Amino acid sequence: MVDISEKQDSKRTAKARATISMAKETIVALQQGDLPKGDVFAVARVAGIQAAKRTGDIIPLCHPLMLSSVKVEFEIIDDKVEIEAEVTTVGRTGVEMEALTACSVSALTIYDMCKSMDKRMEITDLALLQKTGGLSGDFIR
Repeated sequence: MVDISEKQDSKRTAKARATISMAKETIVALQQGDLPKGDVFAVARVAGIQAAKRTGDIIPLCHPLMLSSVKVEFEIIDDKVEIEAEVTTVGRTGVEMEALTACSVSALTIYDMCKSMDKRMEITDLALLQKTGGLSGDFIR
């Protein structure tokens, strides 16, 4: 792991996004709550939050962090669900990996909960949208 002991604590945020595309019928079932495993977005939100909190356990050499906030939001656009995660901490290293992990696991959870209807779903466009804080400065895609 990189030694961060000499760094100063600062507020750090990161926002990431992922997309999962699916058949129109699956989108309709998702909107109507007609999937056998229950409320897909509620479960995917909790999964994303849990994943962000456990990123240091999942990604080798990633520091475990005390997170101040994790938000996971979903938006249906045509035949896609856009997932956006925003993570905040006050610490010595950034939260980009936590935001990306939250999006990834949320997307995988949606896939798992909808796969009985649609095995052709596709997870794409995982990307860091922005980050603030730290020595490297701010980043906006």
